[in-house]
Amino acid sequence: MQSYSIILPAKNEAASLKTLLPKLTQAHPNAEIIVVNDGSTDDTLFICEENRVKVISHPYGIGNGAAIKTGARHATGDILVFMDADGQHKPEDINRLLQKINEGYDLVVGARSNKSQASLARSLANKLYNKLASYVTSRPIKDLTSGFRAAKADKFREFLYLLPNGFSYPTTSTMAFVRAGYTLTYLPIEAPKRIGKSHINLMRDGVRFVLIIFKVGTLYSPLKLFLPVSLFTFGLGMSYYLYTFITAGRFTNMTALMFTTAMLMFFMGLVSEQITALMYKGEAMTVHNGQKIDDKTKTIKTQLLSR
Repeated sequence: MQSYSIILPAKNEAASLKTLLPKLTQAHPNAEIIVVNDGSTDDTLFICEENRVKVISHPYGIGNGAAIKTGARHATGDILVFMDADGQHKPEDINRLLQKINEGYDLVVGARSNKSQASLARSLANKLYNKLASYVTSRPIKDLTSGFRAAKADKFREFLYLLPNGFSYPTTSTMAFVRAGYTLTYLPIEAPKRIGKSHINLMRDGVRFVLIIFKVGTLYSPLKLFLPVSLFTFGLGMSYYLYTFITAGRFTNMTALMFTTAMLMFFMGLVSEQITALMYKGEAMTVHNGQKIDDKTKTIKTQLLSR
């Protein structure tokens, strides 16, 4: 069986870690358990040391995504299991994730039921994210923002540079795996109520969650967002043109502006699509003498050396 590391980003989660870590160490004695202490000011560090798990501390709070990246860089397991440190994820569900990875999947995500959502507002927001993600990927996305997941370590590390330092790392990693053509599946889970106070503030983070919606589309297939807006703007321009032509017999500046805007949006989407494709070109790269070079460059070098 492949080795695995369990990574828990934690900021002031001493209350939940007090009960969670003993359960984890008992249920997974052979696993590497890593708690990334993201600048906690409570007893998080003490609880980790008391339970003899590997702990990596940030000198100050950088963010949930930054803690995930730190844990992924230090983990030694072939499989990375990510779970929240607030008690919302059950240690006994880890074996179910690992089983799916052993079946050949590259990423397995624990999909929360509606009653597992923290609030009605968050449940509605997650449904919106899932619908948008399903649209842009043309495949069902059951839980875009779940932080309970397992992934093959080598594939997850390919996308570390894409992951944000904030709370939207699940969104980014899911879209990156799908965009790269890696296999993904979901497992239904029940998430208990978290222990302690949430670090997410609806007023403060409201704008950030709206931006996630746009990020989902632009990260995977920008043209699927730009094209509908472009067509809608073009339709408005055409409707306005017909109206002014019938009533006044002329072509107005507003119509020209709408047509121009529609064209600009389309070309912006087209260019963004090409940029996105380049972002995921990493899998076509080859490591040679410690430097990444693409296959074409490697072929040219081989031809030159053989002369």
